Amino acid sequence: MDTRRSLRGLALRNGGGGNGRYEERRGEGGERRRAAAVYPTAPADGEERLAGYRVKREPYYRPLGDEVALYESAYALRLPVLLKGPTGCGKTRFVEYMAWRLGRPLITVTCNEDMTAADLVGRFLLDAEGVRWEDGPLTMAVRYGAICYLDEVVEARADTLVVIHAVTDARRILPIEKTGEVLSAHADFQLVVSYNPGYQSLTKDLKPSTKQRFVGLEFGYPPAEVEAEIVAHESGIPLEMAAKLVEIAHRSRNLKGHGLDEGASTRMLIYAGSLIARGVAPATACRMALVHPLTDDPDLAAALEAAVSTYF
Repeated sequence: MDTRRSLRGLALRNGGGGNGRYEERRGEGGERRRAAAVYPTAPADGEERLAGYRVKREPYYRPLGDEVALYESAYALRLPVLLKGPTGCGKTRFVEYMAWRLGRPLITVTCNEDMTAADLVGRFLLDAEGVRWEDGPLTMAVRYGAICYLDEVVEARADTLVVIHAVTDARRILPIEKTGEVLSAHADFQLVVSYNPGYQSLTKDLKPSTKQRFVGLEFGYPPAEVEAEIVAHESGIPLEMAAKLVEIAHRSRNLKGHGLDEGASTRMLIYAGSLIARGVAPATACRMALVHPLTDDPDLAAALEAAVSTYF
């Protein structure tokens, strides 16, 4: 016997498990089928389920242009958004800030090559009371009206990402094959994905059929004075010290394509600044945060060490 089919049948007979009441519907050919009722708004327990995903405090985010207004326009239209930019440049912080600003829960998924469609949509589980259906993060966001953020989306396999297609076009539905449910997206649902275009390859890229379902915002590292301001704020070091870290980062970024895949990110600068604020000697903090994580090549490491010694 097909285990998935038997679990699905038991769940339907039991009323669908944990996330919806089930009703009988007829397909296009008149055949009988079971499908979960579609919720036009969040069920009564929706707020409780999403409580842990709310961004309770305003995240620090320093706008670099009109990205906040552009995102608000996309959200007003419930358009899915693609964020692209180098690692550690602030994409995730931007999403957290926008979720707080819009007052919406944020469900984050860090993608990887082992992630399956079930990890996003959900699966049947066995517990003491029998079989129940457990929503995955995407289904929970669609059902109750959260922002679902797929971080580093190109790490996921193409066959996994097919599940987002119907919910990122005009249909805004999420078919759940295992239960027969066709879930209409809550009015407040939005999907956001991010990736680093510098790591793209023939094997790790979004298919055109996926990309063209999104509007895009491109991110980069901030101008030097702004980046220094961010590093100083986040790490607690003086602005002058933060400016020196930014200069070191610029030198490392000049090595991109000349031995380094990426230079030092803003996040790495904040790590270095935090170590300095903790009492670690600046040169040592830079070696820990800006040299050793970037390369194992002795010549490149020496070049980065020389940049550090210029300022500390």
